[in-house]
Amino acid sequence: MRLIESLKNKKFLLFNIFFTLYIGINLIGGERGLISYFDKKNTYEKLLEEEKVLTSELKNLDHKISLINKNDPDYLDILYRQKFKYVTEDEIIIKLK
Repeated sequence: MRLIESLKNKKFLLFNIFFTLYIGINLIGGERGLISYFDKKNTYEKLLEEEKVLTSELKNLDHKISLINKNDPDYLDILYRQKFKYVTEDEIIIKLK
């Protein structure tokens, strides 16, 4: 009985304690909390790295396509030799692997 009466007298204090706990738990572990923030930050950094890699690959492919479109004899010769493993009679092949 005394416990119930003391709780009635300290409602405001209990409300503040629970409200503070609620805010603290959601600040750290909620879907918009600190843990979620760092997870999203790591994901963002990984995506930026992936974007840099894909951008460099795209530039490389654009350069190769432009060489093919210009009919660059050196690049076409390289492609021909790689794809068909073509060698002339006076060349020496050294296999490295």
